[in-house]
Amino acid sequence: MKFEALFKPLQVGPYKLAHRVAMAPLTRMRAERESFSPRPLNAEYYGQRATKGGLLIAEASPVLSHGRGNPATPGIYSEAQIAGWRKVVDAVHAKGGIIFLQLWHVGRVSHSSFHGGELPVSASAIAIKAEGMKAMTADGKISDYETPRALETEEVKGIVEAFRQGAKNALAAGFDGVEIHGANGYLLEQFLQSRSNQRTDQYGGSIENRARLLLEVTQAAIDVWGPNRVAVRLSPHGIANDSGEPDPMPLYTHVVKALDKLGLAYLHFIEPRSSGAGRADVHWENVPSAMVLFRPHYSGVLMTAGGFTGETANAAIEDGHADIIAFGRIFISNPDLPRRLEQDYPITPYNRATFYGGEEKGYTDYPEHVS
Repeated sequence: MKFEALFKPLQVGPYKLAHRVAMAPLTRMRAERESFSPRPLNAEYYGQRATKGGLLIAEASPVLSHGRGNPATPGIYSEAQIAGWRKVVDAVHAKGGIIFLQLWHVGRVSHSSFHGGELPVSASAIAIKAEGMKAMTADGKISDYETPRALETEEVKGIVEAFRQGAKNALAAGFDGVEIHGANGYLLEQFLQSRSNQRTDQYGGSIENRARLLLEVTQAAIDVWGPNRVAVRLSPHGIANDSGEPDPMPLYTHVVKALDKLGLAYLHFIEPRSSGAGRADVHWENVPSAMVLFRPHYSGVLMTAGGFTGETANAAIEDGHADIIAFGRIFISNPDLPRRLEQDYPITPYNRATFYGGEEKGYTDYPEHVS
């Protein structure tokens, strides 16, 4: 075995992982287009990537209809969606796998065409202005980002309740846990960061106030699941979707320390070197390492993701910087990725052109390695 550290068992909440190769949550845009429900093709995809004692994190799923910003992304706010996800979960459990669902609200990373002409919502009425960044419309076209509408204080409480209901729906669908998406410039990160949050109520201003929504959402999920089946994803030093805190360390140190007290299943970082919009390969040089910076502040299970190879993943675990490594792009093109890493089989390259949308091509047609 080449990557021995990757294949040591690990306890995550109530679950005994057989290895530390997790599948990262990956937007694939292949749900049913009218109901936004997972369909048999999605169950096949996740079932292909399941292994006994292996952890998969299902793609980010909006907890509200106005929480979406892409066509054909599955939701978790209707009975049809719960039923569709149940088939996905069954396919993973049939192979002895463990699967969490990532709960999502995109906030301003959206377009009015998804919301019957109503503007997207955010912490403040501040538009995405990063050079070259464009919104996707409901019919798959490209548009400029609109200035979002700032959520009223009472509406923010409704966001917490929507995540609570999403957590309940994930439980009804049979998932093993949930991951709160607090990264990549989406709604919860829009509240966290001062460049997108200029509120003057209890959700704005100080670090404690800006972190309030993320912590309230996390607690709402804990109320449903218990702490050891809830996880959170963060992207300190990330710049995806026009995000980026001018001085990330005070903010994220506060958040990580607060989460450390909750007894979560795991905390999940996106490494800054791989922070981007997801539509191009990104590997920033000379940037901080989230796992190295925040490991001293987090005593629980730490997962990290972003451009890892077998060698760098194994080293991160050996060095004590992380406990689990989540793989994304190469898990798309290698449905049997844990086996390939364990046996040192070659890695099939991925085809970026088939990442977002479509049918079987680039989704369920990647073969397993034949030895």
